[in-house]
Amino acid sequence: MKIIEIKNLYKTYEDNSVPVHAVNGVDLSIEEGEFTAIVGPSGSGKTTLLNIVGGLDNATEGSVFIDGVDISKLSSRKMTDFRMHKIGFVFQAYNLIPVLTAKENVEFVMHLQGEKKAKRDARASELLKAVGLGTMMDRRPSKLSGGQQQRVAVARALASKPKFVLADEPTANLDSKSTENLLDIMEQLNKEEKITFIFSTHDQRVVNKARRVVMLEDGKIKSDLNKNQG
Repeated sequence: MKIIEIKNLYKTYEDNSVPVHAVNGVDLSIEEGEFTAIVGPSGSGKTTLLNIVGGLDNATEGSVFIDGVDISKLSSRKMTDFRMHKIGFVFQAYNLIPVLTAKENVEFVMHLQGEKKAKRDARASELLKAVGLGTMMDRRPSKLSGGQQQRVAVARALASKPKFVLADEPTANLDSKSTENLLDIMEQLNKEEKITFIFSTHDQRVVNKARRVVMLEDGKIKSDLNKNQG
């Protein structure tokens, strides 16, 4: 089942009156349960593509359908609500709220969704245990290592039971051991809970784990390798 369908997508910027196509005519479908890495050199359009799919940026032309909904047609308010319920984000910079504990950070989206405290509490505890932080729920981000903070970010991304998770360079600030642990956790969640993960990455370790690798160059898809098929 297709969870994301991208059709004839363009994102054009003006640079000294010269149009620059950050995303240049991309057509791409993502099936439910995929573990996909989007790769390419700096400036190839990886992050721009993820931001458009996540509703954080608008395309100049083309369509992005998520669960059959053309998100370009949604108002700003409806897009915010759609994003909150359908999409999980894991950012390179973690983006945790410093004054909240690990558990409170994971609960935050559920709080915005209006979930009751008992349900938030149970879900956050379950997820933090799943990412190996069951004993660190009451620690604030400043008392966690980079790898631990990124695992909190993964738990937070999954808290709302999204359709898929977008991870923009999630291992960029992590050492080898933390990267390995994080990727193992995400791979396990992908296989056991069928959560769809889409990474933008330069990290060969992420590429090695991915079952599909889409390469961008100058905003265009240069190659699309499904390891399960070849």
